[in-house]
Amino acid sequence: MKLKGGVIGLGKMGISHAAIVGTHPSVDLVAVCDTTSIVLDVFKKFSNIRLYHDYIKMFENENLDFVVIATPTRLHYPMVKYALNKKVNVLCEKPFCMNSIEGSELEQLAVKNGLINQVSYHNQFIGTFRELKRLIKSGVIGELVHFTGEAYGNVITDEKGGTWRSDPKEGGGCLFDYASHVINLVQEIIGRPVRANGTLRKKILSKGVDDAVYSMLTLENGLSGVLMVNWCDQTYRKMSTSLTIQGKKGKIICDATEIKIYLHEPQIREGLDKGWTIKYITDLAIPVNFYLRGEEYSAQIDHFIECIAQKKQTEINSFEQALYTDKVIEMIIKDSKLQNNG
Repeated sequence: MKLKGGVIGLGKMGISHAAIVGTHPSVDLVAVCDTTSIVLDVFKKFSNIRLYHDYIKMFENENLDFVVIATPTRLHYPMVKYALNKKVNVLCEKPFCMNSIEGSELEQLAVKNGLINQVSYHNQFIGTFRELKRLIKSGVIGELVHFTGEAYGNVITDEKGGTWRSDPKEGGGCLFDYASHVINLVQEIIGRPVRANGTLRKKILSKGVDDAVYSMLTLENGLSGVLMVNWCDQTYRKMSTSLTIQGKKGKIICDATEIKIYLHEPQIREGLDKGWTIKYITDLAIPVNFYLRGEEYSAQIDHFIECIAQKKQTEINSFEQALYTDKVIEMIIKDSKLQNNG
C-alpha cells in the first residue's frame, strides 16, 4: 500500500517537493495546501489532488502518513507541531525554526511520538559533500588546521525587497536563508561549532535584514575557521556553496560540482596521488529515479520515504541536527550584537 502524502506551501521549493513526491513510486500525493488561489487553480486544472487553503482542515480531512512543509520559517513551528500531534511524519524546509526553544519542543515531540523527522538541508545529499565527509573521517589530509565555509549568490538584486526573505519577522535574511546551509555542512562534516567570534552581519542592499555574514567559528574539537556568506553578489548566477579544509597532510576544496584534493604524499589505499586529484559530481551523484533541479532534492525525499517505510529514524538531517544549526545561528546573532555594542 502506498504512503499518503501532503505538501504545505507551494512556493518555489514547495512546488519542487510536490513534483518529486508526486512521482515517487511508493507515494500517493493526495493533498496540497497554499493560501494563493492562483497556484491551487493550476493543481485543480492538471491533477486530481485535493486542495486546501487551511492546513488544519487538510490534517482534519486527510489521513496522511507524512507531510512536507515548505512555508516561510515563521510558520514552521505551528505547522510542524500540529502535524506531529496528529501523528504525521514531517519533512520541513530549512532553517528549522525561528529559535531553538521552538525547535527543541518539536524535536522532543517527534521523538515522543516516534515519528520520522527530517529538515531539508539538501547539501547533505550531494555526492561531493558526502565524499568530503568520508575523506575527512578517514584522515587523508591528517590533523585539521583550518576551514573556510562559503556561499555566494545573487538573490537580492536591488534595494526594493518585497518578499518574506526581506522580513526578519518571517525568518528572512542571509544568515537564516543562506548561511544556515553552510553552517549545517560545517557542523556535519567537520564538527559542531560551539563559539562565534568577530561576527559581522552587513546590510548591502536590504534595509531590514542582513545581506552578508562573516564570522569566526570555533568547533567542539578545537578547530577554528571562517564563515563567509553573501547573497547579493552579482558575480554569481546562482547559489555557490563550498568548503575548504586545510590539514597537515594536504588540503581539500569542495563544492556541489567537484572535490579537489591536494596531498603532500600519495594515499595508496584511497587511490590518491601526490599533488592534485579532482573528482566530479558525475561520478559521485546519488542515483535517483526523478531528477529535478539536482538529484539531491529527490535523494532527500527518497531517504525520508524509506525511513517511514522502515520505521527507522536516521541521524541524517534529523530535527536534532537542524536544531543544532539553529543554535549556531543564535550564537552568531548574539556575537554580532556584542560586536555592535563593543
